[in-house]
Amino acid sequence: MFLPDVRTFLAVVSTGSLSAAARQLDVAPMQVSRRVAVLEEDLGARLFRRTTRSLTLTAEGEAFVPFATAMADAESGARAELRPSPGTASGVLRVTAPSGFGQSVVLPMLSDLLEANPELRIDLDVSDRQVDIVGQGLDVALRIAPLEDSELVAKKIASNPRLVCTAPGYLKKHGRPLTVADLDNHACIRLSALRRWPLIVDGMLIRKHVDARVTTSSVEAARSAAVQGLGLAQLTYWDVFRQLADNSLMQIHLTDAAMEDLSVWAVMPSRQYVPNRVNVFLGALQSKIAELSERH
Repeated sequence: MFLPDVRTFLAVVSTGSLSAAARQLDVAPMQVSRRVAVLEEDLGARLFRRTTRSLTLTAEGEAFVPFATAMADAESGARAELRPSPGTASGVLRVTAPSGFGQSVVLPMLSDLLEANPELRIDLDVSDRQVDIVGQGLDVALRIAPLEDSELVAKKIASNPRLVCTAPGYLKKHGRPLTVADLDNHACIRLSALRRWPLIVDGMLIRKHVDARVTTSSVEAARSAAVQGLGLAQLTYWDVFRQLADNSLMQIHLTDAAMEDLSVWAVMPSRQYVPNRVNVFLGALQSKIAELSERH
């Protein structure tokens, strides 16, 4: 059944005439008559007895009223549930984020986000594995690695360049590397997914082999190892911004190389019908990053 036909039926029932229903719905009386006829044909039953002076429900029409009311109420309820409310979010937000960024930026912002949106629930996957957004039914994925060609929709959230860092104690004991060649004389902390360090030399991206004293699949473990003075680590800014601010890590600048300028991306299945909870979350994330940038 076509819901506008059902609503037209209910308008006729409530007003008692086709012309009054037409005025209520702001349509022509002929359109009301046509919609009622289509509904009767669809149901295979006459819903009204019509005379020149009156219009009354048949027994079948009386029986159909509660079903029509339930359908109209269900439609209204669905629209109210799914329609975005300006500035607020509800439902379950399913999001995935890289472990380092998730721990350092996303998790700390959730308290204020949930307090401002009491009807919102968060299902957060903090992992460095590449997740199938569509297959896993996710609303949004935060990604830092260079994006591959995809049918997914990507929105830049913030810059997030790679950098080399280590603990002050390590520098005091082993000295500071100044060039790419100097890296050969230092212990390094390497991520399992990044076997060689990407560096930009003479405008070209190269992959530099480094001597890995520690290899780990976890950004948090690499950061912790660097803080403990176990070697040099190549991470991204938002992985270590707190440690750079409190001087538990120091950034290393190489005179003959620059770092890859990555970004934080929000990747979504589609640009159409984006749930309001996604827009609210991304707005809060951008505000949090702007606040942290000013502070640090």
